[in-house]
Amino acid sequence: MMVFFMRYCKNPESVMQLSNLLRVIGIILLIVATLLTATVVRAESGIRIKWVDLVVVDEGYQLNVDSQVVLNTTLEQALEKGVTLYIATKFSLVESRWYWFDQEVARSKLRMGLSYNALTRQYRLSPRYGSWTKNFDTLEEALRVLSQIREYPVTILSELKQGVDYIATLRIWLDLTRLPKPFQVETLGSKAWHLTSDRLEWRTNIPLSAEKLYQQGDL
Repeated sequence: MMVFFMRYCKNPESVMQLSNLLRVIGIILLIVATLLTATVVRAESGIRIKWVDLVVVDEGYQLNVDSQVVLNTTLEQALEKGVTLYIATKFSLVESRWYWFDQEVARSKLRMGLSYNALTRQYRLSPRYGSWTKNFDTLEEALRVLSQIREYPVTILSELKQGVDYIATLRIWLDLTRLPKPFQVETLGSKAWHLTSDRLEWRTNIPLSAEKLYQQGDL
């Protein structure tokens, strides 16, 4: 019977080399895990509407919306280059008429500009029309405020009637028509610039007081 013996290496230098190799492998695995996690997060970029309600006030109605806006790498890099991203929100009520064309009876549209100041390293939110602005230290903070619309007036186009079923629609999207011309060309056929929520549509009555019109999962 043959017996094989393996010599145990007590060379400190070899032990150190093995330790360094294991350390490098650990770093590589950590980087790979981080990249995979980032890929998953980017895959979830988009706009998701959580809930909508309509509030009765003395002047008529006001709109409240909660959503979630997540940007991808391309849009974040565009911000850092000085491009302002305009996020538009449009809500409308339509009366369905069997004897004639449907009639839009109420509408609310808001366009918010999101920009980045490289000098102050701050993100800024400002409406398309208006004088107020808000600054934020992080993109996450700016997007959180951007995702919340509060007490925005609804324009009444025709008399609203109690007990009538109206068709409500809501959509939030990145308004590519407001981008600088060179970027508008770049967006053609690019999915990276296609940032929009689903177009929600449901039937509802005009509320007598504050009332939730829609919440994620209702439809």
